[in-house]
This record gives sequence, structure tokens and C-alpha cells, in this order.
Amino acid sequence: QVKVVESGGGLVQAGGSLRLSCAAPGRTNWAVGWFRQAPGKERELVATITWNLGTTYYGDPAKGRFTISRDRAKKTVYLQMNSLKPEDTAVYYCVADGSGGRDWSGGYWGQGTQVTVSS
Repeated sequence: QVKVVESGGGLVQAGGSLRLSCAAPGRTNWAVGWFRQAPGKERELVATITWNLGTTYYGDPAKGRFTISRDRAKKTVYLQMNSLKPEDTAVYYCVADGSGGRDWSGGYWGQGTQVTVSS
């Protein structure tokens, strides 16, 4: 049973920072991604990272403000979010994909963690 568990969400003022954590399988050729979904909006990709090489990719909402990283020993992926804006308010989901990021929909999703940014 593959388990993915997010933590670190909460309430923060605009301009502040949060770090999300994702405990996920640290297997070679797997990738881990962060997605988010705001009320009434579609789920969107935030950032991804591969376990093996640590190759990263950032979606438009994350560029220049968020950083994804991994700790292979702890089997944990982090999402450092800086300069947060009210529009970053959403449920953030972590997903582990055994195809290396080619099929997020078929991956193992966590339950999500709420991030709320107040103005």
C-alpha cells in the first residue's frame, strides 16, 4: 500500500511563507508533484521533482516564488512557498507517480492540506 501524506498547511498573511512536506515513496524512477485546487477552479500543477536526479519543474503559479526539494534519506519532498498571495489559497495535494511524472492522474495522491493566505 503506497501512502502519501502532506503536512504543513495553515493560515498565513500575504507576503508570508509556508513550507509543505510530503512523505512519499522514495523509489528510483518515481516523481513527486504538488498540485493545488482552489474553490470553483480546476486542479493545477504547482511543481514536480524526480527522486533520482532531483530534476524540477515549476508551473506558472510557482515560478520565482516556490521551491521544491527532496530529502532522499527522509523520503520527504518539500514545497517552500514564499511571497504568498491571497490567490495562492487552495488545497495543496502531493502525488507520487511511478511513471516518473508521465501519468499524475494514475499516481498515489495524498488527502491534501489547506493553505489560506489572508490579505
